[in-house]
Amino acid sequence: MLIHPNFDPVIVNLGPVSIHWYGLMYIFGFAGAYFVANLRKDRINCSGDDISDLFFYGALGVIAGGRLGYCLLYKPQEYLASPLKIITGIQDGGMSFHGGFIGVIIAVILFSRKKNVALPAIADFVAVIAPIGLFFGRVGNFINQELWGRPTDLPWGMVFTNSPDKLARHPSMVYEAILEGLLLFLILFIISKTPRKAWTITALFLLGYGFSRFLIEFVRLPDAHIGYLYGDWLTIGHLYTIPMIIIGTYLLLMTNKRARK
Repeated sequence: MLIHPNFDPVIVNLGPVSIHWYGLMYIFGFAGAYFVANLRKDRINCSGDDISDLFFYGALGVIAGGRLGYCLLYKPQEYLASPLKIITGIQDGGMSFHGGFIGVIIAVILFSRKKNVALPAIADFVAVIAPIGLFFGRVGNFINQELWGRPTDLPWGMVFTNSPDKLARHPSMVYEAILEGLLLFLILFIISKTPRKAWTITALFLLGYGFSRFLIEFVRLPDAHIGYLYGDWLTIGHLYTIPMIIIGTYLLLMTNKRARK
């Protein structure tokens, strides 16, 4: 059994401003993705300035989409009754991967049209670097002791100090950091070194993330205000992830079908 280090989520207080580890993880995620993107910018025939524009679009998509996604996908009644809380309540936290994902899709489409870059090319390009941000985001969740899982007697079960029952639990955010972040990035980075058919990397990202998240949802506790949708296993995370698996499968089948022609 392991004990969470109980990090202070605030790195430093500078007068009225507090610097949080979670915010710093966002910066690390964008910085790491930006570094890798610049190494590979020749893949989409873009300049350094174009990559900067892509990240500006992407950052807006992640932040706006993540926030709106959380409010509308997880707490629609609360935020539709008081829309201003979407902005004024941001200090209370609340970001959704699926909302941020939709935001990035919109950002990629806008960038593709503005820069006249083929949509499949830029989508495959972004799919490789996206797991970097996912990795650091889940590290931020670990530091904040968020999204922990069900009780377990496995040797790596962890006691989170903010858990009311102090039971050893699955460190599900660590599972996500490894599977959806580090491992998925390495797989996509290696596969994309060889030229692939359009949409292949995007499809593999959707499938890799989708299956990883779907499996982890079985040990990750659902949001307390939502709970399980069926029995003691089906969560809203399962439902939001299924479309990714379906679309990823379709894209991969479509790509293979074209390759055989």
